[in-house]
Amino acid sequence: MHSSKMRIIFMGTPEFAVPSLEGLIQRGHKLVYVVTQPDRPKGRGRKLKPPPVKEVALAHGIPVLQPKDLSEKGFLDILRQEEVELIVVVAYGQILTAEILQIPTFGAINVHPSLLPKYRGAAPIQWTIMNDEPVTGVTIIKMNEKMDAGPILLQKEVPVLPDETAGSLHDRLAQLGAELLLEAIDKISDGSIKEIPQDDSKATYAPKIDKSFSKIDWNSSAKDISAKIRALDPWPGAVSTVKDKELKLFSSSVVDFSHKGTPGSIYAIEQEGVIIETAEGLVLVREFQAPGRKRLKAKEFLKGFPLKKGDRFF
Repeated sequence: MHSSKMRIIFMGTPEFAVPSLEGLIQRGHKLVYVVTQPDRPKGRGRKLKPPPVKEVALAHGIPVLQPKDLSEKGFLDILRQEEVELIVVVAYGQILTAEILQIPTFGAINVHPSLLPKYRGAAPIQWTIMNDEPVTGVTIIKMNEKMDAGPILLQKEVPVLPDETAGSLHDRLAQLGAELLLEAIDKISDGSIKEIPQDDSKATYAPKIDKSFSKIDWNSSAKDISAKIRALDPWPGAVSTVKDKELKLFSSSVVDFSHKGTPGSIYAIEQEGVIIETAEGLVLVREFQAPGRKRLKAKEFLKGFPLKKGDRFF
């Protein structure tokens, strides 16, 4: 049963938030405003590029607000003028103040891609892969002033697939998040939603990931290295240097867990990719990217950048 339509302000920015916004539009909720981050310079020409959420909102004729800072007086006044029932936040990128949380009748809810209280913070999907977690999921919480700490309204667990990358898990959880969000709103409007406080003693954190995480340490195990390569795929990409060129490595698997060899040394070149020795085990890398070039399957890449058994990554 689909309950009544709500007057909603949607706050979100990247690709992850798009399925949730599209779900709300398709369900017929009244989107009073979409709030998103300011346009940012992107790519070589540093042209200003609108966030993905803004593009969807404009395509549907929904008014867009892009405050630099949520405490701007004018911004709060605009929100207060509308009779807003609910604020929905999906990967918006700024913490909401108490003043904003108090505006809607039903408060604000957030779609978070982890099984809270695990992996609070900015990069739960990447840390889930980096730590080789077998399961993850999506949590819908009622927001309070603390980061990702509000009571749980709904939660759904899904397995992490073998050799899954952050990119593929991101896409699956974005879809799951949209479905769970719509279910939560139905339960809020018919009064059947239950709030379960988070156990703060079980909280773990997933800090923002940037390029400083990118370097591969071949003195780690194949299991850890493969997890890192997949956690940083597609962004920022795990890097290692071979023949004085820093390459990005993508799409990896562990092919042997116990092999002892020379860490970073190429063990074999196969149809599927390049097999590299680690402190413990062998890792297969299927895709590479040279600086300023496109990401390529190993076979294609090696035509322009020949590598052989015994060459060493540092």
